[in-house]
Amino acid sequence: MHHHTLWSSTLLLAAALAVAPAGAQPPAQDWAGLARYRDDNARLAAPAPGEQRVVFMGNSITDGWAVHFATMFAGKPYIGRGISGQTTPQMLVRFRQDVVALKPAVVVILAGTNDIAGNTGPSTLAMIEDNLASMTEIAQANGIRVVLSSVLPVFDYPWKPGLEPAPKIVALNAWMRQYAIAKGAVYLDYHTPMADARMGLKREYGNDGVHPNLAGYRVMAPLTDAAIHTALTAR
Repeated sequence: MHHHTLWSSTLLLAAALAVAPAGAQPPAQDWAGLARYRDDNARLAAPAPGEQRVVFMGNSITDGWAVHFATMFAGKPYIGRGISGQTTPQMLVRFRQDVVALKPAVVVILAGTNDIAGNTGPSTLAMIEDNLASMTEIAQANGIRVVLSSVLPVFDYPWKPGLEPAPKIVALNAWMRQYAIAKGAVYLDYHTPMADARMGLKREYGNDGVHPNLAGYRVMAPLTDAAIHTALTAR
C-alpha cells in the first residue's frame, strides 16, 4: 500500500508539473546567457597582429546596435556581445567567455539600465557599481582597456512603469565618471546629448523612451569612436 501511495504522489507531481501555466519560466539553466555567443566565440580567430579588437558588452541596446556595426564602423574590428534584457550580474558571469577570451584591446561596457528596471530582481546602485567595478578590474587585470558608457536617459520603463529611473541613472553615471577617473578608464557620456529636459530619452532618438533608434545610434557612434581612440592612446 505504501508503495502505491508513493507512486500516486509521484504521478500527481508529474501531472502538476506537466500542466504548469504556459507563462511559467523553465528552470534557468543558463541564467547568464553563456550559450548565446559560445559558438560565435569558438569560430572567431585570434586578433591579427596589430589588430585592435574592440568588444562591446551590454544589453539590448548593444544587441540592437551590433547589426549596424558594419555600416557605422566600416572596416573596424568591433564585435557586439550584447544580450537583450541582461543586467550587470549576468554580464559579469559571462565576461571572461565573451570579452577576455576574445583578446580585445578595448572593451566598451554599456550596462545598468535593466538593473534599475529590476529585470533580475531589485537592485541598488551599490550592487550595479560593484558589478561594473568587477568587470573593469577583470578587464584591466588582463591588459584590456576599459570604456565605461553612461547609462542612456530613461524617464519611464514601458514594461515596468513608475520606477522613476531618471535620477537613479544620473546618480549611477556620476559615480561611473568618478570611478573611471580613479581607475584610468574612459567615461563615455551618451546621457548629456541624448537627454531631454526631464532627463528622459529625447523623442527623436528612440521610439519607446529606452532603446535608441537609428538616429540615436548615429549620435552614439562618433562619441564611441572617440572614446575608443582615447582608451587606445592613453599611456
